[in-house]
Amino acid sequence: MKNKMNANKALWEKGDFTRLAETMRESGTALVAKLGIKQGMDVLDLGCGDGTTALPAARLGANVQGVDIARNLVEAGNARVKAEGLTNITFREGDAIDLNDIANESFDLVVSIFGAMFAPQPFDVAKEMFRVTRPGGKIVMGNWIPGDPTLVAQILRVSSAYTPAPPEGFVSPMLWGVESNVTERFVAAGASKENISFERETFTFQAPFSPAVFLDTFRKYYGPTMNAFEAAAKNGKEADLHRELEALFESQNQSTDENATSIPATFLKVTVRR
Repeated sequence: MKNKMNANKALWEKGDFTRLAETMRESGTALVAKLGIKQGMDVLDLGCGDGTTALPAARLGANVQGVDIARNLVEAGNARVKAEGLTNITFREGDAIDLNDIANESFDLVVSIFGAMFAPQPFDVAKEMFRVTRPGGKIVMGNWIPGDPTLVAQILRVSSAYTPAPPEGFVSPMLWGVESNVTERFVAAGASKENISFERETFTFQAPFSPAVFLDTFRKYYGPTMNAFEAAAKNGKEADLHRELEALFESQNQSTDENATSIPATFLKVTVRR
């Protein structure tokens, strides 16, 4: 299986992304509500995690297949489906760069919100997403934007200063947040340039605990942040990284309740019509 070779599998199974996903439910549901999902549509959610956007799509009556590289997130997604008693959604393991068991033109809508952007080989990701979309259907991606002043881009920026340089040939996932790169990748996959459009939207993390506890959640459960702290600890800079991130979380928090966190983050919403 190809996903055995994909280093991202280890990264996303390292922590427990469900702890972070719980702070993303409200915005995930709001985003899906605007996608024009109708009863009986076939939807693929790629890099679905435990279902932050897949479950809302199923609740709207779509037939949903969630695919994620991390076994623990697939299991958590299936547990949520079972708990809700939904019968029109399944989660399974798979790799965004090689959806070899999915036939061409299988889905009316392919969604990937902060998911497929983290897969290596972005041209293969675009090719696979386009291949499994039906003519007349569409692809919707949510991608973080490099250099953006809001939370996620800044976490990744701060963390990168404490981690070793990536291996040669590494393509930053943040390049999915650059319009010209997205256009190049989907045109290479077969899309028409005029069928690719972009919007900037906001995704808000909502948590019933303080920004300091929210940072602790990233530190304990989010693979990239876990790796950054491990690398910083080796250089005796763990406290520096923590201080820098804590200041970031405090400054971005918009909640007036000291025991709650509400942090908006800007992302690039990509729509590709097939």
